Amino acid sequence: MSNSEEYTKWFVVYTRPRWEKKVSRELEERGITHYCPLNKVHKQWSDRKKIVYEPLFRGYVFVQLDDAHKWDVKEVDGILNFVYWLGKPAVVKDADIETIKKFLQEFSDIEVTEQKLDINSKVIIKQGLMMNYKGIILELLGNRARVRIDSMGVSLSATFDKKNLIKV
Repeated sequence: MSNSEEYTKWFVVYTRPRWEKKVSRELEERGITHYCPLNKVHKQWSDRKKIVYEPLFRGYVFVQLDDAHKWDVKEVDGILNFVYWLGKPAVVKDADIETIKKFLQEFSDIEVTEQKLDINSKVIIKQGLMMNYKGIILELLGNRARVRIDSMGVSLSATFDKKNLIKV
């Protein structure tokens, strides 16, 4: 492994809608290590059936870059920006990329669903001062949720980003 490969990380980039394969081809031409997981889907039209490969994560492509060159990737036509987590470009573990690859080798027609939060759902807070506390959703407000936390005989209520809640 060369020195440059030792310090590369997997990042996630947003693409223009339905540009995942085009971005993947452009990254390939530039010699940038990337991964656009494709899902084998059986489609049926009125006159025929066909197997097509669709991006598993619509609007996203994984790129492997070192910190020194990560901003160069934004010059690729079709890449809008990095996916951010806590104010920095999100880093994906190598093991997570391998898990996705193995899963796609094993299964086809995979469906990616977003966790649905409903009022009165039990949740665990996964980040911040209240991390690992359990609560119940009282109200949904766009990307935020008001959660009641019962602890020490009192009931507290606070508003959290939905992405920081795990449905129990």
